[in-house]
Amino acid sequence: MAPDDLGSPHERYDARVQRRSALLLKRRIVEQEREHFLAALDWAHDEGAFERIAAAIVASRRRFILGAAKSFTYASLLAMDLSAGLANVSLIDGTIVRPLDVLSDVRSTDVLVAISLSRYRKYTVDIARRFAEAGGTVIVITDSADAPLVDVAQELLIVDTESASFANSPTSVALVIHLLVTLTTASAKGAGRRLQERDRLSESLDLYYD
Repeated sequence: MAPDDLGSPHERYDARVQRRSALLLKRRIVEQEREHFLAALDWAHDEGAFERIAAAIVASRRRFILGAAKSFTYASLLAMDLSAGLANVSLIDGTIVRPLDVLSDVRSTDVLVAISLSRYRKYTVDIARRFAEAGGTVIVITDSADAPLVDVAQELLIVDTESASFANSPTSVALVIHLLVTLTTASAKGAGRRLQERDRLSESLDLYYD
């Protein structure tokens, strides 16, 4: 599915949100999100790329997660949940894990999951392309078959982010992340032991309010 023709949040705000009744707008968004979520569930149920991507992440030696701007939020969620069950998961944040450090040492056993949603950031596109050129495996989560990284993706998931709001919908993206994390962790050797040890350490360090 192609991304929205109204490219910027400002254009979408003027067309869909400004001067609209709050009640009508709420109902419109809720109905659209319901339709999208049901459609996303049907799509995910039959999409074989989920299993292939999970297998590729498990088989890799190092797992890098990439996203910029709003996509960085999704990338952070994916990295955090993956790291609960797998070792060697790194979020490329530009500060602690820098693109230059990653790209200077790409190995054929490395995998990069790039989340690149409209409007597509050059930062994500440039890094992912160079990662692929260096011989690493690139997995792309995007929102259009015409997105910039489609041509370098060894595996690809195209999500529907259309919304009645000025902001693109996060619903399908969250579903994709949830499914990938669950499938990957379920098939990762040692994930159960790692999760158990994390629970033990969390309790001993008194991390959570009971």
